[in-house]
Amino acid sequence: MKYPNNIQKNFKKEINYKNRGMNLEGLINEACKYYLEHDLAIIYKKPTPIGVVDVDYKKGAIIKKAYFKEPSTLDYNGIYKGKYVEFDAKECQSKTSFPLNNIYEHQLNHIKKIIRHGGIAFLIISMNQGYYLFKGEDLIIFLKTHTRKSIPYQVILEKGYPLKINYNIGIDYLKGIDEAYKGVDCNNEK
Repeated sequence: MKYPNNIQKNFKKEINYKNRGMNLEGLINEACKYYLEHDLAIIYKKPTPIGVVDVDYKKGAIIKKAYFKEPSTLDYNGIYKGKYVEFDAKECQSKTSFPLNNIYEHQLNHIKKIIRHGGIAFLIISMNQGYYLFKGEDLIIFLKTHTRKSIPYQVILEKGYPLKINYNIGIDYLKGIDEAYKGVDCNNEK
């Protein structure tokens, strides 16, 4: 950029990947809070299991060293209309496909177990300024029938269920569950 007197300044935009995904998680956290307050569902963000090695008590009990005790499974779990629900939030920067390396092998195995035991497992994918509920069953079928390392955006549009942002709720994923799992008995009354 040129300034008066031919002074030239270059600005380099720092890219920070640290909190990538927090926008999506923030919207989901707001929805979880709303659903709990209105007795619609009980769904929480699961804490990451860590082991603390070193704590600085002089600065107010700040953890200085820690390690992951075990790989975490999916981000959120709880119950909705009598069904166990577990899902993960994934943000994607690609405009054309969702990279499968965003899903770890232990997460995929966990999704399979939940489905095998009658629970509901899915991903909420943020992509191309949209939000989609992508069923765990559709993820497993895609992996069995394709050798690609990514899910094309067109498949997400065809198989996924669009989720809307609601001013009062955040991302209204319960409507997505209701639509995606029509054949599942989620009609228990309170």
